[in-house]
Amino acid sequence: MSRKWYTVQVFTGQEQKIKGYLDDEIDRLGIRDQISDVLIPSEEVVEMKDGKKKSKKRVFFPGYMLLNTELTKEIKHLILNTPNVINFVGPNNEPTPLSPVEVDRILGRVDQVRDKETVEVPFHVEDAIKVIDGPFKDFTGFIKDVNLEKRKLKVMVSIFGRSTPVELDFLQVTTDLSTT
Repeated sequence: MSRKWYTVQVFTGQEQKIKGYLDDEIDRLGIRDQISDVLIPSEEVVEMKDGKKKSKKRVFFPGYMLLNTELTKEIKHLILNTPNVINFVGPNNEPTPLSPVEVDRILGRVDQVRDKETVEVPFHVEDAIKVIDGPFKDFTGFIKDVNLEKRKLKVMVSIFGRSTPVELDFLQVTTDLSTT
């Protein structure tokens, strides 16, 4: 019997916890030769919030994980009796291996984003913002342009009663206008 990739449905938000549990059980039972990979396809995302960079993992398929395994009765029993695992994906809940094309596409996407930082930007054109740092601190304005590559915003602020464009870094502004 050869190893194949299977998809397992799990409780959303519990993927890492389940992976940790399965990895511990696989090592404890000494069956790493039967289950070689427990994979949660994800990417590292940098989120800009309240003028601060926050790094988090974004799961590509929330509520699902992939297993590269020789699916014996014992392995199936272990997986299905793992806390927070719902079932295998397949017709009538019967485990159906992923096709090589699907596996290549998913693993290719994981490799593509590995070591790359994805920036999630909470700013959009016409959003109202408040400047929280720099010479225009405490000014409010509206976003006219978002430059993702430079991480800059063109913002229209009122200076001496005139609408004036200023270029600001993502970290210098917030969309929370109640910030003092």
